Amino acid sequence: MTEPYWAAARRGELVLQRCVECRRFTHPPLDICRHCGSGDRQFERVRGSGRIETFSVVHRTAAPGFADRVPYVIAWVALDGVPDVRVFGNVLGPRTPQAYIGMPVEVSFEQLDGFGPIPNFRVVEEDR
Repeated sequence: MTEPYWAAARRGELVLQRCVECRRFTHPPLDICRHCGSGDRQFERVRGSGRIETFSVVHRTAAPGFADRVPYVIAWVALDGVPDVRVFGNVLGPRTPQAYIGMPVEVSFEQLDGFGPIPNFRVVEEDR
């Protein structure tokens, strides 16, 4: 069910599942549309830009391969043009410990050993 998502990530594209019936996006992918119950879904490419809606700064981690990254930010990102869907990921960039609600980000695919490319987000610089 999630293979199209990971295949797109290997191509450097962010795709989300969309219901053919009601045209609403769902993430993470599900067997049926959580909005209308239809089993007719497809994956569509999305821009991958958005803003941090909420986040947490991780100062200690038990996750393998992440100990050398602390502190790092994990965030729920509201994507531009994709209403009612939030995507979860690490926020990459030099200012990530200073993340803030509304911070602009865009998808960035990070190659992690044993996992392949993982959709994360990088900070988009803006004048504040």
